Amino acid sequence: MPLNWNLHHDGKTIRDGEIVRPGERLTWPRTIGFGAQHVVAMFGATFLVPTITGFPVTATLFFSGVGTILFLVLTQNRLPSYLGSSFAFLAPIGAVAASGASIEVAMFGIVVTGVILAAVGAIVMKTGIGWINALMPPVVAGSIVALIGFNLAPTAVNNAKAGPWMAVITLVVLVLTIVVFKGLIGRLSIIVGVVAGYVYAAVTGAL
Repeated sequence: MPLNWNLHHDGKTIRDGEIVRPGERLTWPRTIGFGAQHVVAMFGATFLVPTITGFPVTATLFFSGVGTILFLVLTQNRLPSYLGSSFAFLAPIGAVAASGASIEVAMFGIVVTGVILAAVGAIVMKTGIGWINALMPPVVAGSIVALIGFNLAPTAVNNAKAGPWMAVITLVVLVLTIVVFKGLIGRLSIIVGVVAGYVYAAVTGAL
């Protein structure tokens, strides 16, 4: 899988309304920067989801790696990405746990969902994505993402209680980076916020 992506325009700017398409890349420093931010974001799902649900973290990492390798092979490395855990399963798993059923029931449901998702992917490859856009317009997809975020809010609050000042500084730096800076720095707001949090932790001895 060679890294034969084409340069997107000049590799430095993305015009309004444009996206970097599969098979394209920015300049290597920008590509590496976005890749590093992707890794930071990936850790949140890959480690937090199994911690919340009680699933083994090692098994999660293993199958995330297997899924990522399959994804890169099937897409011929046109879209470099990491397939981590999904927060979408938290609410169903919580419902199963609340009903008193065993965790095996939830795991079986996840497997069935994976089979259905693979079938949908096969259909999309044959028919395109038009029917998905009609079935799930932006207002529907956005509502689902918002519900996932609301479901995670209690977990975020509990994590912030372990280091409230660190959480506040990280959040403030992240938001200010998005608002104040444009271009590359603004797009790397997540990693900038994480670095600010780490610096605060190192200075205060919280590491």
